[in-house]
Amino acid sequence: MKLVRLGKLNEEKPAVLVNGQYLDVSAYFQDFNEDFFSSDGLNRLKEILETKDLPIIHSPERLGSCVARPSKIICVGLNYADHAKETGAAIPEEPILFFKSTSALSGPNDAVVIPKNSTKTDWEVEFAIVIGKKASYVEEHEAYDYIAGYCLHNDYSEREFQLERGGNWSKGKGCDTFAPLGPFLATKEEIEDVHNLNMWLDVNGQRLQTSNTNQLIFNVPQVVSYISQFMTLLPGDVISTGTPHGVGLGLKPPVFLKAGDVVSLGMDGLGEQRQVAVNYTK
Repeated sequence: MKLVRLGKLNEEKPAVLVNGQYLDVSAYFQDFNEDFFSSDGLNRLKEILETKDLPIIHSPERLGSCVARPSKIICVGLNYADHAKETGAAIPEEPILFFKSTSALSGPNDAVVIPKNSTKTDWEVEFAIVIGKKASYVEEHEAYDYIAGYCLHNDYSEREFQLERGGNWSKGKGCDTFAPLGPFLATKEEIEDVHNLNMWLDVNGQRLQTSNTNQLIFNVPQVVSYISQFMTLLPGDVISTGTPHGVGLGLKPPVFLKAGDVVSLGMDGLGEQRQVAVNYTK
């Protein structure tokens, strides 16, 4: 199944993408949120799709984040060796973890807002995991049992805020619109091999990032298990698994986004996103 959320910001309603059509399931579910995943929502949704005649949503005005605001967005830093190399960092011996604010969530085609006083807003195409049930101290061989599905994420970063302003990375990662998710959440059966997915990202039509999830240093079961040793993962939580080489910080000379730039990205089986950069205004 492919889960989507459609509608104006903060007014999204849940739907399912089937054969190119959006089917409205808002009569059965309030949203794709923690309550949905924790109450066996995926199995109930599957049954509804098989037994009910659902209304079609024609020409939706907007795609929202494919999941409602989760309890947390956890990111894995420097999880591709080529990205670590381009930034001058050592290849990590254990996963590097940081958080993005849940207020950074946005739709896959919403504008990305360059923050006030920003000079180094950057892009990062990433493969994200959505947790399906409460997970604590999970063993690697059990990890897939705790996953609801997967989605595309652009882990936007303000590099000055992240690296030059002291403290940890979070202040450069959690700005508004810095976490577009979607266009849809693909449930596990939709993706045959999570460790063989091509990914790409273009800025103004120029291909800057190209890689495959087979290049992950710490793979999907490893990161789910590892994170669950330090915190409880709740249904609907998002884990973003890291970006490959080709970010603006790693270019020579570095290149960062300016108003009017167009960022396009995609992954095998997980669709595409497109954001236009705009300057912050009140």
